[in-house]
Amino acid sequence: MKKIKVYTITTLGFAAALAMGLWVSGCQTAPRGSAAVAATEKGGAQLWAQNCARCHHSPSPTSYGDAEWQVVMHHMRIIGNLTAEEHRKILAFLKSAD
Repeated sequence: MKKIKVYTITTLGFAAALAMGLWVSGCQTAPRGSAAVAATEKGGAQLWAQNCARCHHSPSPTSYGDAEWQVVMHHMRIIGNLTAEEHRKILAFLKSAD
């Protein structure tokens, strides 16, 4: 009886770790290369739609204030593997929507 419980808990733990790994890796972008050059030509709204909508439904830019977007974008820059320029453009777009 105990072997079944241990097996079930171990399997659930593994499944949870696997799901988290897939979720995190799905938010990461492909290696930069020519994509970095293309990002310099894109505006904040286009970068926001391209990068944020991949992983989740993005809220309206008017959903949060400037300070809140600053915090959100700090975390999303790390999770989404955004460049400094992409981060700056997206944040400027979100702050301009007030």
